[in-house]
Amino acid sequence: MYQFTDDCIIGIENIDNEHRKLFAMINAGMELVNSDDKIVLTVAREMVVRLKEYAMTHFSHEEAYMEQIRDAELGRQKREHAQFAEYVNKYDETLLNEENAKEKLGELLLYLSRWLYRHILGSDLMIGHCVEENQEDAFAFTDKYKTGIDLIDEEHKNLFEIISKTNDLINAEFLHDKYDAIINIIDELKEYTVLHFSDEEKYMEKIGYEGLSSQKVAHTAFVDRLNQINFDNVDDNQQEYLVELINYLLGWLSTHILKMDKRIPIYDVKGVVE
Repeated sequence: MYQFTDDCIIGIENIDNEHRKLFAMINAGMELVNSDDKIVLTVAREMVVRLKEYAMTHFSHEEAYMEQIRDAELGRQKREHAQFAEYVNKYDETLLNEENAKEKLGELLLYLSRWLYRHILGSDLMIGHCVEENQEDAFAFTDKYKTGIDLIDEEHKNLFEIISKTNDLINAEFLHDKYDAIINIIDELKEYTVLHFSDEEKYMEKIGYEGLSSQKVAHTAFVDRLNQINFDNVDDNQQEYLVELINYLLGWLSTHILKMDKRIPIYDVKGVVE
């Protein structure tokens, strides 16, 4: 069963409730798939239709809320929602039959659960947490981000510094070979991020941290986003693309630390919480 854990709570009641309902609908479907009983074909088809419809309804509510608060991440959210819709709309429930119903329904539910979990941890947690343009200390690693774990805090500080350098390059008006320099520092960010996530996950494994699986999902979603960075097709609005990118990088990192990393308990060598 797929649990709606505390890591999935973004703090916006309506959105959290709709996420809970989506998880509940997926779990209801998985119960049918995993039961020894034969699935009633009409039930399976109806379940697929309701899941698709409710997901689209949820996306419209989420986008409306983001538009209301003028969230800078709305465009990216719409793109991710559209990709999801493209996949599920290709799934024709009328092709389900008595022989393939369990298999095909199980495949769809697995996709839905993985996509939803990853989307919440990789994107939805940022809703309402975009960096304000006039926030002077946005790139400063302040005490509020400290977990009390020296290695993790030092690596987080380095990530803030790399993102800050990226921002300086983006806003350097007269720098020669500006975009080549940005590409180089983005590559540095990618490499250091992978190193940090590896170190962080090893630490969590060592202390037996129960939130490790959620952390891995969030880390993978962020690395995937870094790997999707592409300057080739944005010649006409490159500066806008870069500003959006830096907003995402800093917003995700700061939100992830405050909402997830600060929950990591600190253990002594005996495994006792300090």
